Amino acid sequence: MACDAVIIGAGHNGLAAAVILAEAGWKVRVLERNPLPGGAVRTAEVTLPGFRHDLFATNLNLFGGSPFYRRYGDRLARHGLELLRAQAPFCSVFPGGGLLGVWTDLDRTAAGIERCSRRDALAWRMLVEEFERVAPSLFPLLGQPMPSWGLARQLWAGTRRLGRRWPLDLLRLLLQSPREWAEERFESRQVHSLCAAWGMHLDFPPEMAGGALFPFLECMVGQTQGMLLGRGGAGAMIDAMVSLLENLGGEVELESPVCEVIVQGGRARGVVLESGERVEARRAVIANLTPTQLFGRLVRQEVSAGFARRVSNYRYGPGTMMIHLALSDLPPWRTREAREFCYVHVAPYLEDLGLAYQQAVSGLLPVSPLLVVGQPTVVDPSRAPEGKHVLWIQVRVVPAVIRGDAAGTIPASDWSQAREPFADRVLAKLEEYAPGLGQLVLARHVMAPTDLEAANPNLVGGDNLTGSHHLSQNFLFRPFLGWSRYRTPVEGLYLCGAATWPGAGVGAGSGTILGNQLI
Repeated sequence: MACDAVIIGAGHNGLAAAVILAEAGWKVRVLERNPLPGGAVRTAEVTLPGFRHDLFATNLNLFGGSPFYRRYGDRLARHGLELLRAQAPFCSVFPGGGLLGVWTDLDRTAAGIERCSRRDALAWRMLVEEFERVAPSLFPLLGQPMPSWGLARQLWAGTRRLGRRWPLDLLRLLLQSPREWAEERFESRQVHSLCAAWGMHLDFPPEMAGGALFPFLECMVGQTQGMLLGRGGAGAMIDAMVSLLENLGGEVELESPVCEVIVQGGRARGVVLESGERVEARRAVIANLTPTQLFGRLVRQEVSAGFARRVSNYRYGPGTMMIHLALSDLPPWRTREAREFCYVHVAPYLEDLGLAYQQAVSGLLPVSPLLVVGQPTVVDPSRAPEGKHVLWIQVRVVPAVIRGDAAGTIPASDWSQAREPFADRVLAKLEEYAPGLGQLVLARHVMAPTDLEAANPNLVGGDNLTGSHHLSQNFLFRPFLGWSRYRTPVEGLYLCGAATWPGAGVGAGSGTILGNQLI
């Protein structure tokens, strides 16, 4: 059966594009290889019955602040999505029981920082003022195609509002490393770590140029708005998007893997499923995939040697491990105050982050990786039986291919052998900050980088960002220079998802921009 648009992959960006096109009257068909939609946004009971775990992404701040949510939020709510706001979004814990946290109560945050440095407490307040001044001009830039006249107009409007220095100040921020940015503003090691830990979420160790923007945004959004989670799990967002799409006449077909994009006369005409079914697309084929997945596996039409070289050179970042725990109680943190927070970063300092990153990219299992510990049941008790809790642990970063162990104690050379011993190392580190945690564990589920890629082929090598965000592969270079506006060399074939601008994160950015471009 022919349709106007075929969308390969039911990740949230593909679903966002599908909703926009369906509302515009297009007949849309979304084809998903897995038995559940969502891509890297999925909730499942993987430990014990009644314990609902976000397998990959959990933080919905970007989605809650997105143009897509502003447009469709009321309708998504009618289709079951409820966003819950954490007033204590994140903290960092330190050896010996120290804690530095961010609450939406600015006075409370500043009081904690003042215990480290009075100067830093004042600098934090000044940073909040700066953020509130520039945010109305900064966020619209992130929702524009890159490059575009719309981007230029937004930049000009921001310059008129903020002054001639603003574009240069913004450019400097975009080029700074997390360490440069943090040390320029603050003097305390603890505050440096509180900020720079966010860079590791996006493949930026402290010394990497281009990594300052994300820590700035996450720290200030957390301070001013808290953190958003979906009631019942992040998968509730996907369920609502699918329900809305079907209400608009679109279709989502699960367990329908695509094996080929049909190209005739230089134009994408549809797809072939592994079952042999051909689905014709009158107007567009949209791939919510990485470039290597699309042009390395599905497109058999020859492209130019230059474009093929760019695809083969597309770089993936280090891997990620996910550990999900079912607990009888919240972790017994040395500083009990940590039980209030949605995220707890266990780093502890910039040098530790840098060392862990270098070990991982060298192929070594890190001695002490960054742990991003999510405590979603603090905000959403519905994710576990009464009185019980789930713990979401993202281990940043680990090697995709193991060449050795930096600690010299795990002899495994592949993740099938290293998965459980390395998870034991992670939990031993966590036990140092929360003594007695092991006695509270009812069950655990470990996902090594190979497991992440098996669950979602876009997560190559366990890279949960679907491609490095370093400067050479970000902004107008994402995924490649000259191809950052979702087009491909095949007419009618478009690319969206985390491999395209504005990159990773659950913000529906690329799907929204592409959908609006096509209607």
